[in-house]
Amino acid sequence: MSTIPGEEKGVADPDKVDLFGRRLPKRFYSQVAVVATPNGFTIELDGRSLKTPAKNILEVDREAIGEAVAEEWQQQGEYIDLQSMHLTKIVNTAVDRISVNRDEVAKELLDYAGADLVCYRALEPESLVQRQSEAWDPVLAWAEQTFGIRLVCIGGVIHHPQPPDAIARLNHLLGSRSNFSLAALHNMTTLTGSVILSLAVAENFLDGAQAWQHAHVDEDWQIGQWGEDADATAHRNKRWLEMEKTARVLSLLQP
Repeated sequence: MSTIPGEEKGVADPDKVDLFGRRLPKRFYSQVAVVATPNGFTIELDGRSLKTPAKNILEVDREAIGEAVAEEWQQQGEYIDLQSMHLTKIVNTAVDRISVNRDEVAKELLDYAGADLVCYRALEPESLVQRQSEAWDPVLAWAEQTFGIRLVCIGGVIHHPQPPDAIARLNHLLGSRSNFSLAALHNMTTLTGSVILSLAVAENFLDGAQAWQHAHVDEDWQIGQWGEDADATAHRNKRWLEMEKTARVLSLLQP
């Protein structure tokens, strides 16, 4: 996560740890501000610029994104939990990774498209087949009608390559998006297993909640058959918080 200016002032409390058991530093700053620069906007904590893990200045090209990141830092309580700052994580990725290696990130997204969740369909039972069709067919139709990206549906779980033309069109589409948009798309795709669902959110065809529901058609069907598992539900709820923040970034990036 971000390098915290003045982090040496934060005193860790052994009773306050994050999800990975790491001690949380105490909040040391009082003021969070979004500051205009010649190239965009930065976030300052008590007048000191926030930096990424790679020691780059955390700079965004839209004021609304800067304000959203600043809000995360302002909402921290007595302790700073970097793992709760999903917007900051996305911006860090855009600044540190995507700005210097867009092709690698685009390739990862294309790999997801090659085995996209919405293309792999159950053969039975009929109730699950119908649920998948109702949720996923309209999204695939939208992708084809809007961008000419025609992906093939596969029955079962055996991998089948997608048409090269569809992958080429998707690659062209990804190449037109900003670093921040690619970072959010990548994050959402890892959460949902579907680059098509993520693009649908980015293009305002679906909202984040709809895409999340579509990504869990199989799981929700299983719950309907066998009931909920408390641990699985808790894990899903935590991931939803990240999904919700990622969808917010994509909405802020829309024209």
